Amino acid sequence: MKISTILDHIDNGHMALPEFQRGYVWNREQVRGLFDSLYKRHPVGGLLVWATESQSAAHRGDHQLAAGIVKLLLDGQQRMTSLYGVVRGKAPAFFDGNAQAFTGLRFHLGTETFEFYQPIKMNDDPQWIDVTELMKKGNAGMGDFITKLSGVPELAPQVGIFVARLSRLLGITDIDLHIEEVTGADKSLDVVVDIFNRVNSGGTKLSKGDLALAKICADWPDARTTMKEQIKRWENAGFYFDLDWLLRSVNTVLTGEAKFLYLHDKGADEIREALQRAIRHIDQSLNLIGGRLGLDHDRVLFSRFAIPVIVRYLDMHQGPLTEKERDKLLFWFAHSGMWGRFSGTTESVIDQDLAALEGEDGGLDKLLGQLRLWHGGLRVEPGHFNGWSQGARFYPVLYLLTRMGEARDWGSGLTLKANLLGRMNSLEVHHIFPKAQLYKRNFSKSEVNALANFCFLTKDTNLDISDTLPEEYFPQVERAHPGALRSQWIPMDERLWKVENYLEFMEARKELLAQEANKRMRELLHGDERWLEGDAVKVQPQYSAGIETDAEEQELQQVNAWVQAKGLAPGVLAFEYADPAGMPRAVFDLAWPQGLQAELTQPVVLLLNEPMETIAIASGAGYRCFTSREAFQQYVLSEILAEMVA
Repeated sequence: MKISTILDHIDNGHMALPEFQRGYVWNREQVRGLFDSLYKRHPVGGLLVWATESQSAAHRGDHQLAAGIVKLLLDGQQRMTSLYGVVRGKAPAFFDGNAQAFTGLRFHLGTETFEFYQPIKMNDDPQWIDVTELMKKGNAGMGDFITKLSGVPELAPQVGIFVARLSRLLGITDIDLHIEEVTGADKSLDVVVDIFNRVNSGGTKLSKGDLALAKICADWPDARTTMKEQIKRWENAGFYFDLDWLLRSVNTVLTGEAKFLYLHDKGADEIREALQRAIRHIDQSLNLIGGRLGLDHDRVLFSRFAIPVIVRYLDMHQGPLTEKERDKLLFWFAHSGMWGRFSGTTESVIDQDLAALEGEDGGLDKLLGQLRLWHGGLRVEPGHFNGWSQGARFYPVLYLLTRMGEARDWGSGLTLKANLLGRMNSLEVHHIFPKAQLYKRNFSKSEVNALANFCFLTKDTNLDISDTLPEEYFPQVERAHPGALRSQWIPMDERLWKVENYLEFMEARKELLAQEANKRMRELLHGDERWLEGDAVKVQPQYSAGIETDAEEQELQQVNAWVQAKGLAPGVLAFEYADPAGMPRAVFDLAWPQGLQAELTQPVVLLLNEPMETIAIASGAGYRCFTSREAFQQYVLSEILAEMVA
């Protein structure tokens, strides 16, 4: 079928994109390469379409499909979207991506090359032809260009050559592309998705969540858009979730199960109503976690996969929570994070915890009993604060203590609450013993960035202290704001404030932090302390790795933004890897524990400036390791997206 006919079919609703397809991910280099191949009449591959009844065809976008049989693109979306964007000068109705990828394509008549518009390079050279303008005007446009070129003396002799090249360029839409069709009454959505995944073996496959969402969208076309709007709302509040995570909560509300397969036989009305309930319960969960525990942004939300369990509990609960019920639920959430309850196989662990809520004997006590049985006694020991870097599992615990314990700022003396206003009042990690001073004295990276050397202060105070040593600024803080040092669990033995006693200072502070943690957890239990009893908990080892500098964290966030722009889920920043027994082994800078294509590709980590020990741990755990941003991005382009052959 001619390209021009295919584009017409897209316009009139005879060809569209199935709902389960992801969005447009090509960049300008891919678009340029496609047109270069077409101009040279090189093969660019055929299309695979699913021929199905329009009435039952779940398609992307809100445009109307033609009556009768329509063709849904299974393979060739990137090419056809690029062609449509350049030839029509706009995105197709099913478009979801960055239109800049195909905007402004130019063709040079002299060199027969394609490039995107660059004003300084192209404005004074009439040989640069706007491809979209030519395609939209057709032969009339070619006549305009020839007239313009004929008026340039040095180019006039080549007009005959230019006519042939413009004709060849216009002829791109007359190229025939082979179309293979998937047809037949037996081609259910499951079968077609399986075909799609096989065809796209080098490209972006569909996860179990994608398949479940595709089935939902078949009955409720606006489901994906509605869910994305909610995710965006949470993002604006500082929490970053994905569709799979939200769908998991919908699933627990509606079915009481974690596995998506239980959603397959649910109707649109059931899903829509369950989504509203899930959203309401997630909002309540985040408010409880932020308001009572102080964990009010994504970086410290260290047990996000416990939230679908909380959502199920709230949905089952009749009426508002009592204070004791609320605090016991938050105790379970905090300890799930402390001990890495969801570090391993998330789906099976969620199912275990959901099962603990069911039946006459189910509920919070059974949920806590299961947690203690899995881990042992839930009392915090000083050794649990042995970690280092902002990726340490107990980093959110330190933040929790700061907020629950009403720690005070050392500059203003004010309690560090969530409602502090103004740019200079945002909480920052402060190195109690400054990094520069410790490195100058040859302390190691893990010692400098030890959790026990962290506290939280306002930005203004952090800047004021700068690299001053505690033995100098601690007395000043104590004079100005008596008790402010104690409120941040600083040992008051002034001998420990000297840099030569730094390691001893850390051990003393770990003792104080553990005491505070147990105190705050006891508060949540309202006297029912049986959950703290039992065998001693496993002490967290002093493992290596983690994000050390602001520049490193910024680079990792940029990588995450780039990945999301490609239509893939973001990785987990400062991901703590635990072994099958739940023992934490290392902190990975940026990780995709289930792969960039969840459940379909191997786990991946990006490790910047990390020791071989960390790389060895990640590799031994089955992760594919990258130690540079460039190498990781090349992997995404060439092996995950397979953009050049999409």
